[in-house]
Amino acid sequence: MVRIFPLIFVLLWSSAFITTKPIIDNSDPFAALAFRFFFVAIGFYLFSLYTNQSIIINKRNFTESFFSGVLFHGFYLGGVFYSISIGMPTGLAALIVTLQPILTNILSGPILNEKVTLKQWIGVLLGFLGAALVLGLDVGTSIPIFGLVATIIALVSITASTIWQKKLSNNLSLTVSNFYQAVGGCLFHVLLVIFFTDPYIDFTKTFFIAMSHQIFLVSFGAFTILMFLIKKNSASKTVSIFFLIPATSAFMAWFFLNESLTSLDLLGFFIASIGVYIATRD
Repeated sequence: MVRIFPLIFVLLWSSAFITTKPIIDNSDPFAALAFRFFFVAIGFYLFSLYTNQSIIINKRNFTESFFSGVLFHGFYLGGVFYSISIGMPTGLAALIVTLQPILTNILSGPILNEKVTLKQWIGVLLGFLGAALVLGLDVGTSIPIFGLVATIIALVSITASTIWQKKLSNNLSLTVSNFYQAVGGCLFHVLLVIFFTDPYIDFTKTFFIAMSHQIFLVSFGAFTILMFLIKKNSASKTVSIFFLIPATSAFMAWFFLNESLTSLDLLGFFIASIGVYIATRD
C-alpha cells in the first residue's frame, strides 16, 4: 500500500488545481483559506480524539508544527491563491512554484546533509522540462508585480516548509502534527483577513463542492500523504514527484472539464515521468 502513496498523492494534489478557481471566484482568497483550515483543524482534532491521541505536546513540538503550517498553509497556499486572484497567469504561477524540487535539491545538501547524485539532478531537470512543456509560456499581456512577488514567496515557503519538516521532524503522529499545522495556517489567514483584506465568501453550491473537495481530499488526504513521504524518504527525492502535477492536472481538466489536451502535454508528461523515475530510483 505504501508503494502507491506517491501515485495517490499526485492524483489528489493535481485535482486541487481544478477546484481552486471556483473557490477564488466566489471568495476572498484569504477568507477561503481561513475557512478551509478551520474545518481541517477541527477534523484532525476529532480524529485525534477518536484514536485516543493526545494533542497536549511540548513547546518545541508545537513550535515546529505550528511554524510549518504557517509556511505551507499560510505563505505557500496564500501566495498562490492571492497571485491568481489578482490576475497572475495560472500557468506562469504554476511554473514558478514547480521550481521547488530544484531549489530543494540545492538546499538539501548543505542543510540536511543529503547527497544529491548526478542521476537525481538529471531526473530533476528532465522533470522540470516536462512540466514546462505542459504549462507552456503563455503569460498573457501583463504580469502583476504583486502576483509575481507572491508566487516567489510561495515558492520559497513550500521549499522551506519541506526542509523544515525533514530537519526538525519530531515524533508526533501525523494526526497531531497536521492539527497544529492547520491551526497555524488558519490563524495566519485570520490575521490577514482582520488587518489587510475586505473578506467575503459567497456560499454558492459551486463553492461548497470545491471547498469540500479541498478539505477532504487535498488537506486530509494529499497533505497527510506528503508529510508521511517526507518523514520516510529524503526531501530531494520526495519533492521530485511534484513534476508530475502539471501534466496530471491537464489530464484531469481534459477528462472532467472537457479542456483540450495537446500532443505537447503528452510529451511533457512522458518526459516528466522519466525524470521522476530517474530522480527517485536508488
